[in-house]
Amino acid sequence: MPTKEKSAAAVVFYEKNKKKEFLLLHYSLGHWGFPKGHIEEGETEEQALLREIKEETGLKKVEIIPGFKEKTEYFYRNKKELIHKEVVFMLVKSMSQKITLSFEHIGYKWLEYEDAINKLTFENTKNMLEKAYHFIN
Repeated sequence: MPTKEKSAAAVVFYEKNKKKEFLLLHYSLGHWGFPKGHIEEGETEEQALLREIKEETGLKKVEIIPGFKEKTEYFYRNKKELIHKEVVFMLVKSMSQKITLSFEHIGYKWLEYEDAINKLTFENTKNMLEKAYHFIN
C-alpha cells in the first residue's frame, strides 16, 4: 500500500501592459516547475499554497484566482517506498515580480506562455499551465 501525500501548487502569473508572464522555479534536482509543497496538518489547500509561495519565492502580495482548481496524481519512489502523490493546482496573480528564492531552488524565470511551456520539464505541469492560460484568457 503506497503512502499518500498531498501538496498544493501555484501557477503564478504577473500582468503588465496586458502581457502575462508566468513564474517558473528551477529546482536543485534540475527540473523546472511551479511553487509547490506539502499541505500540513490543519491547513487548508489555500493556506498551504500561500505559505509555500511565500517560503519559496518571498511573494506576499498575491491573489488566488477563484474558479481554477485542478488536481493531478502520480506515483514516485522515495528510496524504496512507493508514494501516491496528489497535487492541487491553483491560479495565483502576483502584484510583484521581485523574488527571494528559498534554498530549495537554484533559479527562477518570469516567462510568457510559449517560453514557459517550452521550459517546463514535466508533462503534467505543461498541462496545468495550458489550462491556467486558457482560463485567464
